[in-house]
Amino acid sequence: MSELELVQITREFPTRGEPLEILKGVDLVLSGSDNLAIVGPSGSGKSTLLHIMGTLDQPTSGTFQLDGVNPFELADDELARFRNKQIGFIFQDHHLLPQLSVLENVLVPAIALGRPDAGCLERAHVLIDRVGLTDRLSHRPAELSGGERERVAVARSLVHNPTLVLADEPTGNLDRSNARQIAELLLEMQAEQEMILVVVTHNMEMAGMLNQQRELDDGKLVAT
Repeated sequence: MSELELVQITREFPTRGEPLEILKGVDLVLSGSDNLAIVGPSGSGKSTLLHIMGTLDQPTSGTFQLDGVNPFELADDELARFRNKQIGFIFQDHHLLPQLSVLENVLVPAIALGRPDAGCLERAHVLIDRVGLTDRLSHRPAELSGGERERVAVARSLVHNPTLVLADEPTGNLDRSNARQIAELLLEMQAEQEMILVVVTHNMEMAGMLNQQRELDDGKLVAT
């Protein structure tokens, strides 16, 4: 069974005086198909924590393991490959490449590792169909609505069947109807894929749809 474990994660940033403490000992264990919403005010460190779980930033102290691997002990090339294969990302601004089609954008994580094989191409088509965009396969982001672009981002995050998916304000730029549709889609696909899902959100309706909720308060995760 997949497992994510954070033990006493801290993150400090240097200043001219005392270091700025953002995370002050975060503990978290998630496994199987757990999902978690992390809420808290702007500036509380939610994105910092998400970046550490995504191996985009390193903690000042503490340990992080995903499926028994401490990614920060890997060489740079191994870490990049681990991140690409094991972790899927969904961002508020979707970060689709404007010159690429829907299919090509979904395949970006696979293209980063070389030429996608037939199995990966088939999975991309299945995911695009699952998010309801088969008829938009060759469209570019500018030809899609905000909700459709976020659906592409959901499909892209799953193309490698990752252990962990991290979503940073995935509905932040959507109206309430589209936000709920994206939240429902993400949770349905998370259950189907049996992956761990962590969502940072200010949308309390979305947070309430997830099985667990925690607030980042004074640098620590606390029950809401």
